[in-house]
Amino acid sequence: MKEAIAPAGGDIGSLWESVVESIREEYLSETQSYPWIIGFSGGKDSTVLAQAVFEALLSIAPSRRTRAIHIVSNDTLVESPLVVAHLVRSQAAIREAATNWRLPVTVVTTTPAPEQTFWVLLIGRGYPSPNQKMRWCTDRLKIAPTSQYIRACVNKDGAAIVILGVRLDESNSRRASILKHENLVQSNLTPHTNLPGAFIYRPIVHLTTDQIWEIIWCFPPPWGGSHEGLIKLYKDSQGGECPFVTSPEDAPGCGTTSSRFGCWACTVVTKDKSLQNVVDAGEQRYSPLIEFRDWLKEIRNDPQWRSVERRNGKIQYSLTGKHIPGPFTIEARHKILARLLQTQEAFGVELISKREVDLIKRLWADELLRKGNRHG
Repeated sequence: MKEAIAPAGGDIGSLWESVVESIREEYLSETQSYPWIIGFSGGKDSTVLAQAVFEALLSIAPSRRTRAIHIVSNDTLVESPLVVAHLVRSQAAIREAATNWRLPVTVVTTTPAPEQTFWVLLIGRGYPSPNQKMRWCTDRLKIAPTSQYIRACVNKDGAAIVILGVRLDESNSRRASILKHENLVQSNLTPHTNLPGAFIYRPIVHLTTDQIWEIIWCFPPPWGGSHEGLIKLYKDSQGGECPFVTSPEDAPGCGTTSSRFGCWACTVVTKDKSLQNVVDAGEQRYSPLIEFRDWLKEIRNDPQWRSVERRNGKIQYSLTGKHIPGPFTIEARHKILARLLQTQEAFGVELISKREVDLIKRLWADELLRKGNRHG
């Protein structure tokens, strides 16, 4: 994490006013009134974005607050418990404030379909744990659930505007993605690359990281409380949040080698630096999660844990003649589930639901039956 800076005063107030005013003008646009969908991860950038939209909305007369706003978060169901707790608190405060002020704001959390959760795919179907070359998790856990919500809004209203807290200052890959589309149209809106009828709006794209932290220090959230919990989250983990993802172009930010707090079970990163930093800061209760993740990464490429055949029953080789292993064996999946349940008991918080366990066992039975029929 870049060190959060103390408020500098001066021009930050004028800058913040200009951000809020630009959002206010866009909200009151006479050319279209499509619903806004705010990508809200609960991290610093999406919090500043949601705060700016909230303040813009409060500055508008109630009779003119006619555009619906959806504050949409995504829960992969394997999110860092620290992030989930902070996100739930933030969502509750926003929801309560929106209700009290009668704002046209809906707070929503998308989750993967039951048959597409991380544990059902890994333990139920035997998918090898994700890595940089085979990152099957991002699309199924993040992109698909949120895209489904956006499509529903498009189908209902004819179009929708997705508001993202992405910034040029965030990373080189994010800068390249933004600049690629920035000048396509003479508007604040650019077409979404993968969702017809959806447009992207980036109100804080030119803010620097220092300016984001100044805003957080200087301006409390309009839905009440303070940003102390957010600041502590970054301070303890010494990292940044995995971004709100709506397309493969955003995916490079997911599972990077930087110290980000995202999915606690993420095996794409070499080490979970953010959660380890939390443990080093004294939160020993998260140690079982780190131990399980490290073990899951360690066994991924061990031939003892992988089937010789692919899921279609065929044996596959690379162009160089190297054998390409298949999914985790049924026996391996039994061991992974048993260890996950032990980790869950040690941690004291649900890590896998009963519904997922039941679906996993049903998938095992179906697979064994298919194999029996194939070899019988």
